[in-house]
Amino acid sequence: MRVSLRSHFGLVALAAMGLAASGVMIGEVMNLQPCPLCIFQRLLYLLVAVFALCGVFLVGWWRLWGVLIGLAAAGGLGTAAFQSWLQFYPESSMACGFGEPTVIEQIVNWFGMRWPSLFLATGFCSSKDWVFLGLSMANWSAFAFLALIAAAAQLVSRRDSRR
Repeated sequence: MRVSLRSHFGLVALAAMGLAASGVMIGEVMNLQPCPLCIFQRLLYLLVAVFALCGVFLVGWWRLWGVLIGLAAAGGLGTAAFQSWLQFYPESSMACGFGEPTVIEQIVNWFGMRWPSLFLATGFCSSKDWVFLGLSMANWSAFAFLALIAAAAQLVSRRDSRR
């Protein structure tokens, strides 16, 4: 069974929104404090969802939306991998949240000032407060971004644009 192009974009949008919502819900239920890298990944999930919704409604530019989804997911993978590295080597955690704010921290702070309930970063990037099957939330996020990259690659490599 072949999934239509619009459905494929819709599934990517639902997955990305679900991942962002899951992060918020886990944080609320377990009273976790998200760090700037966690919030940035949340923003990238939402950006993937926006590009995927553009693919649903503006199907004529489907390759562009697929490429943009892939780029946003690649940025998320890099962010999650960096956070995972900080968690494996916590002595390096001075790179997150201390000193002059990085571009990522400035973006997160801007969103945090406008929507603090969703985007206020108060935790430390090296903390592993939530672990499932031996992997931290950053590790799981890296796998999720890899899956989104694979979905974007499938979208871009499609031969037709049948709706």
